[in-house]
Amino acid sequence: MTANDEPIRRTSEIEEASNRWLIHPASRSLLPWFVAWRISPNVVSLSGMACGLLAGLAYSHVPSRLWIVPGFLLMLAWHVLDGADGQLARLTHAQSELGRVLDGICDYVTFIAVYLGLALALAPRDGDCVWVVVALAGACHAVQAAAYEAQRQLYDVWGWGRGSRQLQAVAADAPDTAWGSLHRIYGRMQMLVLGNSLELDARLSDLLQAAPNRSGALHARYRETFAPSVRRWGLMCSNYRTAGIFLFSMAGIPLGYFLTEIVLLTLVCVWLIRLQNQRVASFLRDVAREGVLDEASPR
Repeated sequence: MTANDEPIRRTSEIEEASNRWLIHPASRSLLPWFVAWRISPNVVSLSGMACGLLAGLAYSHVPSRLWIVPGFLLMLAWHVLDGADGQLARLTHAQSELGRVLDGICDYVTFIAVYLGLALALAPRDGDCVWVVVALAGACHAVQAAAYEAQRQLYDVWGWGRGSRQLQAVAADAPDTAWGSLHRIYGRMQMLVLGNSLELDARLSDLLQAAPNRSGALHARYRETFAPSVRRWGLMCSNYRTAGIFLFSMAGIPLGYFLTEIVLLTLVCVWLIRLQNQRVASFLRDVAREGVLDEASPR
């Protein structure tokens, strides 16, 4: 497989452990059935979203543990289907703008449903301030998820050459449709949290335009430098949020999950961005010192 080929599986060396060993193997086991039944990736995405909506309904019955366990299992089913839709799209060459946006929408709908379900359960007991806490947690979640996916996207582009356009161009050139507008909004959110990675994205784009023969060495250097830091971003993986919601709910303190999202995960995200900025700055200094960037067009 060449660098520009898109694999069916996600990039293994940066994959988070629970995805690698649990979620994605379960997703892959479903692919033969989906192909045999001619089920489209978008139908898989919508099926996952249905599981997410049902999970929200289940969590609206907190603190009943009879509902918490089904809520957790339904969220696990969403994770498996969420992993399967992308793999199925790549396997059947059915990728589309609608599919990419729908996949992202289904992810957000699942957590919105679960957050709303928990808020509905908690507000009668803890007061209307619960809605403020849940809304703030949701906003923090959206930013953290955008930052995590942006780092993964950059790694695929500059570590393996899967895609060749800058993030800014992708966001700006999205079609003037409802789906394109959502794509632009999400792309701009990613750019807000990329920090020095935006400069790196632009500098490397210039380099490869000026010296395309250096692409192989540059991709290898990028993988060597950034694979450990992108793996660290796995702390932002939604799997841990699913586990956190379940554990806090089983302990009878679901509000503790939202406070953890707002305070602890935000601090972790800020720490990860700072570490990434430091690594990007070091990478740019090292590559420039070796003269690799000298041939790039000036900015």
